[in-house]
Amino acid sequence: METKIYSLDDIDEAAAALKAGQLVAFPTETVYGLGADATNVEAVSHVYAAKGRPSDNPLIVTIADVATLTRFAQPLSDKVKTLIDTFWPGSLTIILPLKPNALSKTVTGGLDTAAFRMPANNATLKLIRTAGVPIVGPSANTSGKPSPTLAEHVYHDLKGKIAGILDDGPTDVGVESTIIDMSTEIPTILRPGAVTEDQLADVIGEVRGNKHKVGANETPKAPGMKYKHYAPTAQVTIVDDPTDFAAAVAWVSSHNSKAGLMATDSVLSQLTVPDSVEAFTLGPDVAAASHRLFAGLRHFDLETDVTAILTQGFSTDGLGAAYMNRLNKSAGDEHFTNDKSIDK
Repeated sequence: METKIYSLDDIDEAAAALKAGQLVAFPTETVYGLGADATNVEAVSHVYAAKGRPSDNPLIVTIADVATLTRFAQPLSDKVKTLIDTFWPGSLTIILPLKPNALSKTVTGGLDTAAFRMPANNATLKLIRTAGVPIVGPSANTSGKPSPTLAEHVYHDLKGKIAGILDDGPTDVGVESTIIDMSTEIPTILRPGAVTEDQLADVIGEVRGNKHKVGANETPKAPGMKYKHYAPTAQVTIVDDPTDFAAAVAWVSSHNSKAGLMATDSVLSQLTVPDSVEAFTLGPDVAAASHRLFAGLRHFDLETDVTAILTQGFSTDGLGAAYMNRLNKSAGDEHFTNDKSIDK
């Protein structure tokens, strides 16, 4: 199968492909998603196959208007309406109880709930309206790999497996949306993102913010809770304390013929980096780092032959919660410690 790169002038063609049951990757403000008609079970099953995604990992349903949401979800509570009014279109995914038989279990991972999102990307909103159907929208990458923030990332992973990619340039946020479960008594964040716990609590009151994983025998209600995610080929190691970077660089360069380093401008400016270590800036702060994290991991994965990547950690306050959620999964919770610097 040839994978076409659709320009913004080709939205009608891309929408026709979706309507015909084909897979089309689409841009959002967070990362690129992999779209299929959410009401077409065969098309949705092809999403799992293209990504190599486990079938119990539910898919987000991406919509362009609230009227579509009310076709599938149980009546919306006042809190849900407040979230929609405040954060949509935007980087918030809301899990809601479904009307009976409203969506296939292929979409929901066998659950009676589904996750819904309205992205803040005009091209994708037009794509959905033109297709006339809601679309599933997992990240458009091979399952377990870093999420794509450029159409080129999608093409690398899924060329020959999908009909096309709607290219709208680089994404703005760089990490996936916050997911909040509104089917529980107390709203619970299942995946942190650009919309923070404090922002959510400000508009709906009490929010639980620590349910990010499930056990091996549980079915996750949201993507990213169970399976390994965001991992490049090289091993990622997190450096939590910026003062440890000199020791970490010495350690990684002594154990690898070529390594990568991802850190903020201020950290990089204080380091002497050997020729065997390639530096990638995360920018000035955690906001910039969140935007550049996946781009950096993709850079080292696709354009270099590094075997290890040192990456700067941040506090889990605010946007740092989303950044560290993704980074810890990318690294498999591997953190640099001072005793590594004396390993033989």
